[in-house]
Amino acid sequence: QVQLVESGGGLVQAGGSLRLSCAASGRTFSRYNMGWFRQAPGKEREFVTGISWSGRWTYYADSVKGRFTISRDNAKNMVYLQMISLKHEDTAVYYCGANEGDDYTDYVAYKYWGQGTQVTVSS
Repeated sequence: QVQLVESGGGLVQAGGSLRLSCAASGRTFSRYNMGWFRQAPGKEREFVTGISWSGRWTYYADSVKGRFTISRDNAKNMVYLQMISLKHEDTAVYYCGANEGDDYTDYVAYKYWGQGTQVTVSS
């Protein structure tokens, strides 16, 4: 079992930056593919970005390409989401997920989730 805890969310003005962290614990963490999803009230959970267990491959939603960067440090059991040039449309609860398969974009494929961290971007 993997436990995930997100942190780093908050209120930021448009154009600003935030870095989210996902602290993982459990067995064989380094073998899990990881992803970030986000969800606004009344909306489906939306894929943001994913990273393979080795960190070799990364994937991004078109809406965040060039602005968000996912990374991981398996030695520290950490996954990060660096966000720059934030827009109001980025406002959502951001969730970190763990996935043993290769389907990064479908939330159903993720086995474990954190509690989420709120990101609010003001205009």
